[in-house]
Amino acid sequence: SYGSILGTTEDVLQHGTKMAGIVSEINDEIKLMSLAVSAYGDEHDKDIALAIRYAVDNGAQVINMSFYKEYSLRKEWVLEAIKYAEDENVLVVSIAGNDGLNLNEVDKFPNDRLTDGSEVADNFMLVGASNYKVDKFIKLDYSSYGSIDVDIFAPGTDIHTTLPKNKYTEDSNGTSSAGAITSGVAALIRSYYPDLTASQVKHILMDSGIEYTLEVSTPTEEDPDKTTPFNQLSKSGKVLNAYNALLMAERISKGKRKGK
Repeated sequence: SYGSILGTTEDVLQHGTKMAGIVSEINDEIKLMSLAVSAYGDEHDKDIALAIRYAVDNGAQVINMSFYKEYSLRKEWVLEAIKYAEDENVLVVSIAGNDGLNLNEVDKFPNDRLTDGSEVADNFMLVGASNYKVDKFIKLDYSSYGSIDVDIFAPGTDIHTTLPKNKYTEDSNGTSSAGAITSGVAALIRSYYPDLTASQVKHILMDSGIEYTLEVSTPTEEDPDKTTPFNQLSKSGKVLNAYNALLMAERISKGKRKGK
């Protein structure tokens, strides 16, 4: 135990409150379980793994993890926890990060890949942040991306949400906000269609999104004017769409019921 981070630091440590507000704004009837693996950065793999296991053991259906880091000294502990969550039918949503990196070329943690590149489980999602304008800046310039690890994009700028001490903000930004929106939609689907597995919910979110093929800015040091088709920036090539996801969930769930 590292002691309590509550009581005196709400004005500084706002992130959890902001993410909780985004998730509950999408579905205000879900129950939230707040687990702090760090106060401000320095997320240790032991704490990440233990928090995942605690959430699973105490009834979580969707785990939202709005942090990322460059090094993972005990990655196997986190992978084992992700696999444990899959075995218990729990979806884990993480974020691509706000460094504008091509994750096909650099590692970001946590992810769900083994050293040979294969995925340890099918219940883990990595989310990038999209803009509300459908143009060459639909990928927010600071959002990391990559067709290997990033599964989907979701809205990540100018999000209305909660702050500590009964306050609100109109401009929650970043891949954390995009991840929280994705977690909220996942929770919405799981609340209406509890027969769907975590893996099915993951693929519903990916398959039902809106695909865009327009060229977006992906500058590099060698080519500051480089562009890439948006649908090549993630596995799905899409932006999350809650309405489409619910329609697809209904079809798949109904098909499962008929198949019984």
